[in-house]
Amino acid sequence: MHYLSAVAEQPVHRQLGLTDGELDRILTLLEREPNHFELALFSLLWSEHCGYKHSALALRRLPSDGERVLQGPGENAGVLDLGDGLAVAFKVESHNHPSAVEPFQGAATGVGGILRDIAAMGARPVALLDGLRFGAPDDHFSRAVGGVGHYGNCVGVPNVGGEVVLDETYASNCLVNAMCVGLLPTDRQMSAKATQAGALVVLYGATTGRDGIGGASVLASSELGEGDAEKRPSVQIGDPFTGKRLIEVSVELVERGLVLSLQDCGAAGLASSLSEMAAEYGIDVHLDRVPQREDGMEPWEVMISESQERMVAIVAPERLGKVEEVVDRWGLRRAVIGEVTSTGLLRAFWDGDEVGAVAARLLTDECPRYRLEQEPRSPSAASPTDVPPAGEALLELLGSPALCSRSFVTRRYDQLVQSRTARRPGLDAAVLRLRPAWRGLALTLDGQSRLGALDPRVAGQLAILEAARNVACVGGDPLGFTDCLNFGNPEKPEVGWELVETIEGMALACEALDVPVCSGNVSLYNDTNGRSIHPTPVVGCVGLVPDVRRVPRGWQEGDAILLVRSRSPLTFAGSEAQARWSTLGGTPGLDLASEVELVRYATRAGRYASLVHDVAEGGLAVALAEAALWSDCGARLELDDDPLALFGEVGGQVVVAVPPSDIEVDPAGAGVEVRPIGTVGGSELLGIPLAELGRAYAVLA
Repeated sequence: MHYLSAVAEQPVHRQLGLTDGELDRILTLLEREPNHFELALFSLLWSEHCGYKHSALALRRLPSDGERVLQGPGENAGVLDLGDGLAVAFKVESHNHPSAVEPFQGAATGVGGILRDIAAMGARPVALLDGLRFGAPDDHFSRAVGGVGHYGNCVGVPNVGGEVVLDETYASNCLVNAMCVGLLPTDRQMSAKATQAGALVVLYGATTGRDGIGGASVLASSELGEGDAEKRPSVQIGDPFTGKRLIEVSVELVERGLVLSLQDCGAAGLASSLSEMAAEYGIDVHLDRVPQREDGMEPWEVMISESQERMVAIVAPERLGKVEEVVDRWGLRRAVIGEVTSTGLLRAFWDGDEVGAVAARLLTDECPRYRLEQEPRSPSAASPTDVPPAGEALLELLGSPALCSRSFVTRRYDQLVQSRTARRPGLDAAVLRLRPAWRGLALTLDGQSRLGALDPRVAGQLAILEAARNVACVGGDPLGFTDCLNFGNPEKPEVGWELVETIEGMALACEALDVPVCSGNVSLYNDTNGRSIHPTPVVGCVGLVPDVRRVPRGWQEGDAILLVRSRSPLTFAGSEAQARWSTLGGTPGLDLASEVELVRYATRAGRYASLVHDVAEGGLAVALAEAALWSDCGARLELDDDPLALFGEVGGQVVVAVPPSDIEVDPAGAGVEVRPIGTVGGSELLGIPLAELGRAYAVLA
């Protein structure tokens, strides 16, 4: 342990990110002094990234039960029953700090990690979505996009959705959130927990090196600042072709019933994987048996390395030969590195000598849980938003980096591999066909940020509602959510308040929709030199589409255009218009009951309409322009020249296009307002030729 004790400026526990109080807690739990190996285990498993010590108590507020829920939070991913013997596994994770330090590998390994989470549930990954938030479309951003595309394209999993947000608040602390969706039979769901003493612990995949050491504590659980380049050794290096083989091996092992448990080897490496697997039994691990690609590695380095493309399986001894046969056929390294015991201890050995022994539950269940200090922020007054004339404002917004076409990003991703994609990214949700039937899976990933700086509770509600609306717009019933909560330093009372308020808003919206949060991730300490990002809740949603052949494709000549509105007021507070022509301020509000009715209306309309499109960033005028460009057809509109009606946000709205004969097929309920606003036809929108709108929209293409 010379490396850990070489620096004498601070005690070892502080170098490892543990506080004095946490060291005292460790001494009490162990009833002795930990050695350096054991202290390293505690530092990683009790880090913010692994232990959720500042968020776990607040997260209990989120509803996670439902009739379709097969697995809620607590495993590698959430799982929902889709009926007909099929289930979906899904989760979103963050790789923010690694991407800030080394954008290509940080983003690539974020994709690799979430793919392994899905495979660990026994599911085959079928789709990726990504949420990217950067300050500008610069080289740093482009390299992150390259990392996302490289890993997903090489592995052969389509990237079908997500969002790109370009805002100055992320200039020095980017966000890279990756979501993966997988399919599995309902009777093949895996757990990470060991269930049988005497079973063998098998590590397979890539070899283990020093890359990624300290990633969970050095990067993901502390603020960024000067000297970030020195943290590059903490960023993992990905190999997507090994990742592809790892997925195939994992799927085959599960399909053939050869493994008892399966766990991804990600943040904190073997330390995290084995402590979670050992929680109810115990594991003895022989670290010298781990296949290594570097000479002279010490036990603690092998234990906490975050080298990519590795999985840990619990295997009954009589099935070991068949497991080895599968792994060998795919050309991966493998080793029996330990066995499941009944001691409750995670014990590590090196050349036969015990180098550390800790009760596994102390590393997981006894992680400190801190109640957040909260300091509510006073509401900020709204300044007048002087919007230019409608046509000029629309062109300016469409051509802005905030709202322009994202084709310059999505064209770098394979959207069609695996031949399931029934609707590509670009408008609301993507849709995958659930072969051989015509049912479909609607997928989306959306978030809020600027609004969170004004009212984090409303931002939490809207993050849930917008994800649900996007799924509804393709005729999908929202079934479940996954979330990635990106916030600043939780030890700041104002950030603690933002986190608690956001979670409360999300919980209220989930309860109103009666849709659970099945999985998720929290990324804290998104600060650079003391400056926090805006509160940024990102929400993924999966929904079930009855027939992919009925998914809206685009409005048609002669269609009637309807505007369906909730009773929530429109506002410039937190809007793109305010960001462009005023200063951030104001107090937005939502009518939850009406917003839920709007989601249900959109789901019904999405099953017969030519087009259904959510009105989001930029307001109604931008949504109409997106619909016209998507459909390659203009519209004759009857709208007042009211800036708030054209460019206001927050209050839920949906644009619906139907043949005139279908207008009364699905009358609105009492909670929403439906009114005709025009007819599809021509080559203009709001007096602007579609060609001119297209040129503005494609400014970065």
